[in-house]
Amino acid sequence: MATTRAGAGVDATERKLSSVSLSAGGGQGPSWQSCYYCTREHFKSIAEFVSHLRNRHCSKEGGSYVCRYGFNGVCASLPLDGVSDRDYDAHVAKYHVNQQTREMPPEWGVYSAAQNLPAVLNDPSKGKQSNLFTKKWGEHFVERSPQQIAGSSRLPDITHKDFSVYLGSIGKRYRWHERRQQQQLELEKDHTKENGTLLNDHTLGDLKSVPEIFLKSQLQLHHPATFKQVFPHYMETSPAERPQTGRQLQEQLSHYLDIVEVKIAQQVAQKSGAFFHAMTTQHAILAEMEVATEQVRHLRLSLSQLHETSVVDSFRVLLYAKRRQHYNLALDKLRLMATVHKTQPMLQLLLGTQDYVAALDLIGTTQEILSAELLGVHCFKHLPMQLSEMEKLIDKMLTTEFERYVAADLNRPLSEGIRESDSVCAEEDKLVSIIMGLLRKQNFSFVQIYQQESIATIRAIIKQLLIEVLTQKDSGDQEITLTGAGEQSLDLSLGEWICLLQRSSQALSSILERIRVVVGIMQQTADAAVGAQDAVNLIDSEAFLSQQHHENLKAQLDSLLQAVCHYCHERCANIVSTQSLERSSASEQELKELTETIEQFSETTRIICGVQSVPLQLSLKVQATRYAQKFHAERKHKLSLLLDQERWRQVDIPQEFQRIIDRLANADYTKYEKNSASLTHLSNGNGGVIGGNPVLLVDGKQPYALVSASLMLIQMLYEYGASSLRLPILASYHARNIVDLLRLFNSRSCQLIIGAGAMRVAGLKTITSTNLALVSRALQLVLWLLPKLRQHFHSMSGYESIERDYQGHIKEIENKIHGIVSDRVNSHLEAWDARPPIPSQTFRHISRHLVKLHEAIAGVLPETQIHEIYAIVHRNFKDKLREQLLKLNINNNGGPQHGVVTSELTFYMETLRTLKALPPPQLDNSILEDIWLY
Repeated sequence: MATTRAGAGVDATERKLSSVSLSAGGGQGPSWQSCYYCTREHFKSIAEFVSHLRNRHCSKEGGSYVCRYGFNGVCASLPLDGVSDRDYDAHVAKYHVNQQTREMPPEWGVYSAAQNLPAVLNDPSKGKQSNLFTKKWGEHFVERSPQQIAGSSRLPDITHKDFSVYLGSIGKRYRWHERRQQQQLELEKDHTKENGTLLNDHTLGDLKSVPEIFLKSQLQLHHPATFKQVFPHYMETSPAERPQTGRQLQEQLSHYLDIVEVKIAQQVAQKSGAFFHAMTTQHAILAEMEVATEQVRHLRLSLSQLHETSVVDSFRVLLYAKRRQHYNLALDKLRLMATVHKTQPMLQLLLGTQDYVAALDLIGTTQEILSAELLGVHCFKHLPMQLSEMEKLIDKMLTTEFERYVAADLNRPLSEGIRESDSVCAEEDKLVSIIMGLLRKQNFSFVQIYQQESIATIRAIIKQLLIEVLTQKDSGDQEITLTGAGEQSLDLSLGEWICLLQRSSQALSSILERIRVVVGIMQQTADAAVGAQDAVNLIDSEAFLSQQHHENLKAQLDSLLQAVCHYCHERCANIVSTQSLERSSASEQELKELTETIEQFSETTRIICGVQSVPLQLSLKVQATRYAQKFHAERKHKLSLLLDQERWRQVDIPQEFQRIIDRLANADYTKYEKNSASLTHLSNGNGGVIGGNPVLLVDGKQPYALVSASLMLIQMLYEYGASSLRLPILASYHARNIVDLLRLFNSRSCQLIIGAGAMRVAGLKTITSTNLALVSRALQLVLWLLPKLRQHFHSMSGYESIERDYQGHIKEIENKIHGIVSDRVNSHLEAWDARPPIPSQTFRHISRHLVKLHEAIAGVLPETQIHEIYAIVHRNFKDKLREQLLKLNINNNGGPQHGVVTSELTFYMETLRTLKALPPPQLDNSILEDIWLY
């Protein structure tokens, strides 16, 4: 509301200004010529003004008109209640058109805004206000109280007591100052009375009347400004008036001089007492000066005697002491020169004892002495260059000695065992001294040198072992040719390659043990050189290796071990690579030996370098993949041949296969039946059963009637599991291959039986229900084995897919079985008519088909599955019979035809009861009533 009134006030102000400007231009016109509240609206006639008020400043509420021509939209002459159209026109004509006095709307100010009642009532600083409901609304509605600034908690309360100490101390000084000032005033008054005659001369005036220019220390009249101040208006007067002006100026200057002289006389008069006192004490001062002169003469004489008797002798003693000090310094320099002169023989002695650190320290110390204490000695001018050359020679000698030591240590004969037990590092003290010297020179290239020598030694060992293998194989005069990588260009047997790998791993383990020990000595030497607390003390001097260099060297040594172990794996991987074994077919035992050798060598290198190397493991996986592929290809081909030759007849189950299925149920893959794979144990040439159980018992109670191909599939699955148990590296490959094998069995059996491929491949005359039931039972056995196989292999990719495929195949076989019978039953029912004899020939044929189906599947499928098949056949029979009854227009009316149908159905149900093809609750005579329910 305050904002609205503020806007209205501003508009009113603008209207006032515009109206004032109009009146100033041509006088104030009638009130209807312009609108108070629309600044730019001007009218030529009364009708236009009345129309403007009706359109802009009038509101219609129902049938009444309300005038809004006024401040804040409220007309002051018309109440808020509406009036009729005629009364509104009369109101406008009386109060707005013919208005004699044109009053301007009030200006809006800061006090025009009304109070906000909710804000007033909710002001927390006001509290509960008194007389709230009896006050008049307006600018005084809110109680105004003077603003008081609250005291700050950070400032202390200052009282008059805080200044008491200061006032007590300064009061004494102030009172003393007042007394001195009073005394000075009294003295000046007395002096003024004594010299009243002089001071009463008012013509002289005060010193303040003298211009300031005459009181300065320097008066430079040649400056125009200074001259103008001393002779004011002199040059501006006429020549005739200048003498008069000059005389006046001279009198004024004389007056100034008299004033200054009077002031000087006053000062002299004031200081006359001190002046006369000084004159009287001048004689006493001269007497004191004579006494002082005599004392100085006696003092100088005493000092001269003291210098001759004490000072000269003392200074001579000091001179002799200084000379002796100089002689001692010269002697020390000569001794130091003699010591430096013996540096080269001492270096030869230290190098002879292989104390390289001491030799390098001696060279460094000598160079410091030459540059600091013997600088400029002529006899030693060539010695720094000689020491530098000697230092380079020691550095080169250290590198040569290290290479010679490394070559001798790495090429020592290998021990018989995998690990060397005694003296794995030859001449350890010599190695420590060499490494310490190299570290003292900050020459860290020995790490790369040792790595290169180690790799060269490893390459030479593998080449020597390969030559020995070839020598043992080729005892004749056949020339041995090696490739650049160290392998033979001729062929070796798989056993020879594995033997070579075993010998190589043993030899490389010994070499790696030597390298690990040498690297450990290098690390200990570096720890001693850096001054580590837990390091062995190997040096007599202070630590000389920085912490940063120590960390870099440690990283290089770790990298050396990893690089050497990785190279060993690469060299061994070349032995196991497909280039070496691609023409060989590894057996399971050979692959097991290869796996054990590689895992043992990999563990050895992991312990040495702390990192697992990959190349040899990859080569092993390649060989495992090749073996798994061959293993799978053989069984896949064998299974394909068995399925193509399968006659799909039930065979007796040998005891070997019963034991295999029991072991599969118990996840026992430790035993292996070698003779169980022979198909001659399953059937004779005519297809007759030789021996064994007629069915395979699963979990000791579930019988499975199987064909020979399914038995061989069980044996193959057991072989896959046993192989993965003996060689865990093959588990993942076998898991994928089992899924592929099961897909093959499923798809091929589907093609042969459901697709009738067995009639063309195996020479079957027809695909019977027995064949379908045997295939279904074989697939059910695989579904029973799938969870156990998955538990053994932990993970089988495609497990869910293969399970769905098998279940779908089984369902398709069931549809095929009951479809065959349903089709034949439907064909007989189409020709059936409800007439004697009873049972009719049609129902006799239907009963015969049901009996044949039961004879075909009863010994193969379980009872529950048989019930499911007959339930579908029974449902199809009822549906077809209803259609035939509708076709023949036979009703449930108790007539002759109804009796015939009842007799036929009774015969049909008796056949089902005899076969026990349905569960007992479904074998009652409810069909006699259900058949008439459409």
